[in-house]
Amino acid sequence: MTIALMDDFPPAPDRLVTLSNWRKAPFSAWGFHNVRRLIPTANIAASGHAVALEMALEEIGLIGFNGHDGNPTTVRQALRATDTDAFVVLRRGRIATEWYGRGMNATTPHIVFSVSKSICGTLGGILADRGLLDPDDRIIDYVPELASSVYAGCTIRHLLDMAVGIAFNEDYDDPKGDVVRYRHAAGWDPVPAGEPPIDLRSFLALQKPDGAKHGELFHYVSTNTDVLGWVYERACDQPYADIVSEYLWTPLGAEHDAYITVDARGRRHLRHTARPRPLRRDDPPARRRRRAAGGAGRVDRRYQRVRRCRGVGAFGVRRHLPESQLPQQMVSDRPDRGRALRVRHSRPVDLHPPGG
Repeated sequence: MTIALMDDFPPAPDRLVTLSNWRKAPFSAWGFHNVRRLIPTANIAASGHAVALEMALEEIGLIGFNGHDGNPTTVRQALRATDTDAFVVLRRGRIATEWYGRGMNATTPHIVFSVSKSICGTLGGILADRGLLDPDDRIIDYVPELASSVYAGCTIRHLLDMAVGIAFNEDYDDPKGDVVRYRHAAGWDPVPAGEPPIDLRSFLALQKPDGAKHGELFHYVSTNTDVLGWVYERACDQPYADIVSEYLWTPLGAEHDAYITVDARGRRHLRHTARPRPLRRDDPPARRRRRAAGGAGRVDRRYQRVRRCRGVGAFGVRRHLPESQLPQQMVSDRPDRGRALRVRHSRPVDLHPPGG
């Protein structure tokens, strides 16, 4: 039986979603699409000239496969068994199927967690193509505040590649680990009594090296993406949310606004919230000239972004992503960097980390 959450004024204690429980079941069913009511956010404006995607619906719910337990199941059964909130499939630029559960619909905002990293990486390719930054620039040339941290010896490419030799351990289950302190700094969890508060940028400046050489090892660390956002802000002289809107979300033709969480001082934490559908398109308006020209986009456009990354351009819209930048996030096209990075796993890979 589904528990009704936040359904009274005030809600009963067992139905109250708070900063302490919003990512835990059953409270996450409400928390994941009401993030703005729990954490400060910055808005990412959508396009004013969106056009609906075409529909070409197909029945795929009965497609069968073996589940993670080895037993046969179907798409329809798996969606319900895994507490999926929204499922949208595009085929050849048209919506082939969509499914919603747990109180969601096509326009309900929903947090996308680390899909935000893909959005940030895509944006980096756009900014590099506009000449606003060079992937081989040093981080401290943009953010000198990080001169005493692990990021002092890094380049933007190291951030994009997740190849920073950082001591941060992305272990979501350690109750006293780096991720817990990171969440406190980002405002995602309440700071325990007796501990001094810290903001996100101050936390980033405290990160130390682990002895590994930058660029040699793939090491998945969320703080790298937050540093990327800080670099973009300095390169463009704009808040990150405005950069995303101007250079990605608006040109892609997103119908609805998205938003990103920020810490108590208004400093963005790169976790976006957006609506799963409808995806929209339009011809991009003329880009205004500025020292920091670039492009911004919103989470609703992630499907179009995937098609553009494959080099096809999406739905008749002019391609916005620089093709030369796309392969470089993991393996550069430069002869001296044309190799895959070795992978470091501090723990078994979890494709669905809690709150990751």
